[in-house]
Amino acid sequence: MTAQPDTSPEDDDLAGYDVNGRMCIVTRESGSPDELIRFVAAPDGSIIPDLKRQLPGRGCWVKIDRSLVDKAVAKKTFARALRADVKAADDLGETVDRLLAQQLMQMMNMARKAGQFITGASKVDAAIRAGAAIAVFHSTGAADDGVRKIDQARKAWHLGMETEEEIPSFRLFSESEMEGVMGQNAFIHAAVLAGQAGEGVVKRAKMLEQYRNGGQSRAPGSAGRQKQ
Repeated sequence: MTAQPDTSPEDDDLAGYDVNGRMCIVTRESGSPDELIRFVAAPDGSIIPDLKRQLPGRGCWVKIDRSLVDKAVAKKTFARALRADVKAADDLGETVDRLLAQQLMQMMNMARKAGQFITGASKVDAAIRAGAAIAVFHSTGAADDGVRKIDQARKAWHLGMETEEEIPSFRLFSESEMEGVMGQNAFIHAAVLAGQAGEGVVKRAKMLEQYRNGGQSRAPGSAGRQKQ
């Protein structure tokens, strides 16, 4: 006998939900593709994230927020939204985090090859003071003194330019986490320069930070340690 998707009074809340529309299945709030993560049902009935929004089949959306993905798993919201016998793995939230992180580090490697990603404290400092940096990154193991000196350069540039926007700063990965994807390109301090690849790095960094921090990006502020 074929198992049926979980049904409950909550199904009424999803009545009329259009799986082809871009609405979060947890909050029921609409959003642009850049504000949501698409999920699709695989042939075996498992739920998989479609970060590039290219996989075929019926899909549904969840806002970029780890807690909402975990909630959708716990409450079996994917089955109700897709009205199908599907099952999301208990570690789906962690899987999405890992894929977002890999996507970001791969883009960092692409930006490096394009000359839009530089590493080393002195080069990062110089890029900031020259107005060439559009974002900076630190490993989670970076010494506080090194981070402080680069933050000083960011603040000096901000005050000198008299602009409301600061150069965003991220602290998302340890060196060991980066080595698995980036190899010898793992860094302690790095700066992103303008260009298509560099802008792709910043976009993906904000997405990962947003996912890890309850749907909020802390990018404009100083490089505090991120929740793991």
